[in-house]
Amino acid sequence: MSRYIATRAIRGANALTTEAELMLQKALADKGPNTPVAFPNTAYYLPLIFGMTGAQVETLGQLVDVLKHARSLLHPVPANRHWTPYLGETLDSGMATLLSAEAIEAIRFVYGLQPEPFTGLHLTGGPSFTSPDNGKNGNGKDGHLNGPIDDIQLRSWGIQLVDGRMPGFAAIVGAAKSNAVAVKLVRELQRRNILTFLSGNVNGRSIIHQLQEEGVEMGYDTYIVPFGTDTISAIYALGFATRSALTFGGLKGGQARDILLYNKDRVFAFVLALGEVDDLKYAAAAGAINFGFPVIADTVIPQILPTGVTTYEHVLSMPWNEIPGEDDMVKAETLVQKCIEVRGVKVKVADVPVPVPYGSAFEGEVVRKADMRVEFGGKHSRAFEYLRMVEMDEVQDGKIEVIGPDFGDVPEAGALDLGILIEVAGRKMQLDFEPVLERQVHYFINGASGVQHIGQRDIAWIRLSKTAVDKGFSLRHFGDILHARFHADFGSIVDKVQVKIITEPSLHADWLAKGRVAYDYRNKRLADLTDERVDEFYSCTLCQSFAPNHVCVVTPQRVGLCGAYNWLDCKASFEINPTGPNQPIPKGRVLDAEKGYWSGPNEFAGQASHGVVQEVTMYSIMENPMTACGCFECIVMVIPEANGVMVVSREDASITPAGMTFSTLAGLAGGGLQTPGVMGVGKYYLTSPKFISADGGFKRVVWMSSFLKDSMAEEFNAVAVREGDPDLLNKIADETICTEVDALLVYLEEVAHPALAMAPIF
Repeated sequence: MSRYIATRAIRGANALTTEAELMLQKALADKGPNTPVAFPNTAYYLPLIFGMTGAQVETLGQLVDVLKHARSLLHPVPANRHWTPYLGETLDSGMATLLSAEAIEAIRFVYGLQPEPFTGLHLTGGPSFTSPDNGKNGNGKDGHLNGPIDDIQLRSWGIQLVDGRMPGFAAIVGAAKSNAVAVKLVRELQRRNILTFLSGNVNGRSIIHQLQEEGVEMGYDTYIVPFGTDTISAIYALGFATRSALTFGGLKGGQARDILLYNKDRVFAFVLALGEVDDLKYAAAAGAINFGFPVIADTVIPQILPTGVTTYEHVLSMPWNEIPGEDDMVKAETLVQKCIEVRGVKVKVADVPVPVPYGSAFEGEVVRKADMRVEFGGKHSRAFEYLRMVEMDEVQDGKIEVIGPDFGDVPEAGALDLGILIEVAGRKMQLDFEPVLERQVHYFINGASGVQHIGQRDIAWIRLSKTAVDKGFSLRHFGDILHARFHADFGSIVDKVQVKIITEPSLHADWLAKGRVAYDYRNKRLADLTDERVDEFYSCTLCQSFAPNHVCVVTPQRVGLCGAYNWLDCKASFEINPTGPNQPIPKGRVLDAEKGYWSGPNEFAGQASHGVVQEVTMYSIMENPMTACGCFECIVMVIPEANGVMVVSREDASITPAGMTFSTLAGLAGGGLQTPGVMGVGKYYLTSPKFISADGGFKRVVWMSSFLKDSMAEEFNAVAVREGDPDLLNKIADETICTEVDALLVYLEEVAHPALAMAPIF
């Protein structure tokens, strides 16, 4: 390999490790060795250090041994006169760089310097951090950059990573040639639904500054996450990669080789280095190569051809002036395409004919009232969406009608009634698929930049931004989006699609009434669909791309643990893709109807988990519970002292009566582990009559995150009535009532919770 790269990387690693040692020495003198250190809201301590060494760093003093280990990985700068392979020394130095960088960021947290303060920043989604100097939070005028990704966000992105909607992530370091190029690069990555992490600078100027100046929204919701303007803040991207292996792969701290191989084979990421590459950037790049992540630079640097550490090239140079094309925008697109090619990222981009950027990266975009041109639904109008199956001769494929007035005469920030009627026909289309396809409207419409979609059925709420309208977005484009996406995503069952956009008042009222009749029929149809009334369940192995031994079994009365797939969804998925991740599982012989043992699911679990799981129950948490990957919406865990279970939502960062947070509990429930007494579930499984029915059902719930209690109060109160205890929800404690077992027991006695009188759960 290149002596030049080895020299720069090893020199940078030595310098950073020395800096880390000096910072730690000062921090120990200022703060003391017992001062706590941590990254917020993660169960993995300092995650890269934990993953690579197994060290559970919780205090400043524990960083001493970490930096000794980093120092032991360093090598002398190569001599000028002798050439050796250098790759091993360079990779070692890269790992030392990462350990030192994470130690430095942890020390900065101790001093209140992380997440990095940043003036005038607005972040979409993500945590709000209080500034030590001005008291304003991360969503205010003078806030902070994102800093480390918390475990809650990691898990919320998990399902997108495993189902392919988010094919990988890019770590951009430095600054682009111009603001326009910076915007084009991230838009091209957004269009391909690639998560983008930003860090570093060139002569004090960062791509973060460039995007901010151009008004580009950054944050969790837009897939553009700014970590910091210092190069070492790129450590958060590699910490994210480490935690992916720990969270979804079932790997443990200290399994460094396995974690690095996991990332090489399963996490499709790359580093895009923009502008001048200094010693520290070379050293950080060497650290990324350890993970199998190639580095692509837009400047002249030596290249490293494949040696097996990464899949293809290790370091690739694409000098900006040598990229084909006269136009900078064309060059930026070519650069992104080359990055994807080098990493081997599999990208699927739907061709949607709209005048605004389009892709899943815009699904979380929020249109605020100050930026809004018009809204449909919400407080001031009614919006609905209704998809129905019709005969072939009743549909003219591609026909899109706007029936009624457009929003041109609606005052700015005003409201208008809207109905979206989608009529589909197909030889393989079935009535049961209507709600499955209709639910996709939310994702499809949300993919347009400047469009916000919330809700479904007759409580849909859509906002259009001024920017989207200025670019030419009109009501007709809702139809263009739906026609393109239904053919692209459901072409095997949908042959024809036509869309009516209805604003004419009498027709709007007429179709709203028809839609409500259909909604009611579907509700009753789903209510009648029980585990006993079907002959087969469905597998979901989407998450095996990240958790190789995990198998999800979806039944009519047990939604997938991610909450995204129910039995009908899986049935539709199988019809669409017969060789895909959702396969029918014949129930076979009943082995134990109460616990939910069948011969078919047992056989499938043994085969699909590569022999790791031999038996699985559908209705018990205590005996052979279903495994989880890490994408679950909630964790259910037994509280032995209370003779019941607690339910922790992933939105809940508080401590629980088990003495652990959600993030810590997730390590017990995820990674394809089968742990009696701990189980990851989808939140709507909690309302099912089959929810741990072998162990006593919903009456066993003694503690629940307040987020769930509040957001699903109506559903849980209906369950309480079904269980014969209408006041049951009020008898369930939450973190506002208690977070310790002793206090929980007192509360349960006070309210006479039924779990105390039930048979022992063990």
